[in-house]
Amino acid sequence: MTPSDVKATLSFSDGSPAMDLPVYKGTVGPDVIDIRKLYAQTGKFTYDPGFLSTASCQSNITYIDGDKGELLYRGYPIEQLATNCDYLETCYLLLKGELPNAGQKDDFVKTVTRHTMVNEQMQFFLRGFRRDAHPMAVMTGLVGALSAFYHDSTDINNPQHREIAAIRLIAKMPTLVAMAYKYGIGQPYIYPRNDLSYAGNFMRMMFATPCEEYEPNDVLVRAMDRIFILHADHEQNASTSTVRLCGSSGTNPFAAIAAGVACLWGPAHGGANEAALNMLEDVQKMGGVEKIGEFIKQVKDKNSGIKLMGFGHRVYKNYDPRAKLMRETCHEVLGALGLQNDPLFKLAMALEKIALEDEYFVARKLYPNVDFYSGIVQRAIGIPVSLFTAIFALARTVGWIAQLNEMISDPEYKIGRPRQLFAGATSRDVKPIAQRA
Repeated sequence: MTPSDVKATLSFSDGSPAMDLPVYKGTVGPDVIDIRKLYAQTGKFTYDPGFLSTASCQSNITYIDGDKGELLYRGYPIEQLATNCDYLETCYLLLKGELPNAGQKDDFVKTVTRHTMVNEQMQFFLRGFRRDAHPMAVMTGLVGALSAFYHDSTDINNPQHREIAAIRLIAKMPTLVAMAYKYGIGQPYIYPRNDLSYAGNFMRMMFATPCEEYEPNDVLVRAMDRIFILHADHEQNASTSTVRLCGSSGTNPFAAIAAGVACLWGPAHGGANEAALNMLEDVQKMGGVEKIGEFIKQVKDKNSGIKLMGFGHRVYKNYDPRAKLMRETCHEVLGALGLQNDPLFKLAMALEKIALEDEYFVARKLYPNVDFYSGIVQRAIGIPVSLFTAIFALARTVGWIAQLNEMISDPEYKIGRPRQLFAGATSRDVKPIAQRA
C-alpha cells in the first residue's frame, strides 16, 4: 500500500489520548484510513452497517466510480471489453491480470473447453430435487457438490489446486445451469459440444433436444456473451464479499463459490433482474401500457409499498455503464427476433422512457440498470425468469474465483471476523422456572 502525505488523528472529548491513523492511497478512488490498531490502542470499534464506508481489502481486479458511471476490469473500461473481447478473454484478464495474446487465448479456450463435461453421477444428485425447485436452490447444491467429485482441487492454500478448480468451475457452470433447466422442464440433458463457443455451447445445451438440433443465432449468442462479460465481476459486492469471507476460513473453492451462489439469490442482488421482469408482468396484468401512469403514481407514493425494480443502483449514482451496453444489445435482440411489438417489451420501453424523462426519477438518479435490460434480453431469448439469477451466477463465477485467489495470495489476509455494537441485556442470573414471569 502507498502511504499518503495526509495524516489522520482521532481525538476524544473525554480526555482519552488521541490516536494517529495512517492514511493510504489507491491508484484511483478514495484514500483509506487504516484502523487496524484502533481496538488495541483505544478499546473501541468502528460502526458501519452495510460497510458503506469500510474497505475490507485491497484489490487489483475491479474498480467502480459510481459518480462517474465508470467500471474497469484490471484497468480496462467495460465498454471496450464488451465491444472488443469475448467472455473467455475477459475471464483470462480477471484471473491473470492481462488480456491474452492469440496463442494464450487459444490455449485457455482449449483448456476450458476440455473441462465442460461433469461427472455422470451429477444427474443422480439432481434427481434428489423436486422438479419445481428454484434453479438457484439446485445450483447451490450442485456447485457445493463439486467438491465431492474433484478431490484433487479442494486445497484452497495450494495454488495449483486453485487453478484447476478455477478452470473446472468456469467450464462446468454452463453445463450445470443447463442441466438444472432441463431437469426442471423434464427434458433430457444435452452434453456440451467442443466445437462451439462458450456462449454458443451454453445456448445449445439449453435449447437443443435429442430430436431437434439447435442452430445458434449469432445475434443471440453475442448477446449472451455480452451478458456474461457485463456480470463477470463488480468489486466487493455482497456475493463477492461472501466468497471472500467464506474462503478466509480455508474452506475449499467449490464451497466458497457455492456460498456466493447462495448470496446472489437475493432479490436485492442477483435476483434483481428476476424481480424486474416479475414487476413488468404484474404491470401487464394491471392493464399494461395504458395503466403505466397509475403504476408510476404508486411507485412515487411511499406508503404504497410498490417499488420500481430494475432502476437505480447502490453504487452507481450516474447511468450504469453496463446498462448502456445492455440497452444496445436489447434492441439488437428484439430486432433480430421481431419482438419490438411484444406487449411486455413495449411496456418495458414505455417505463424506460418515463424513468429517463420524469423529474422524480431523474432527480433521484433512478436510471434503468443492467438488470432491467438483461432481464428483457434473456426473456426474448427464451430463458425463463426463474433461471435469470443462475445465469448471473454462471457469469460471476470467474470474478468470485479471481477475488478468492487474490485474497488467499495476500500476505495480510486473515479469517474474517466482523465486530458488533452490542445492545442486548447485561449479565444476569438464571431464575428457577417457578420464579420466571
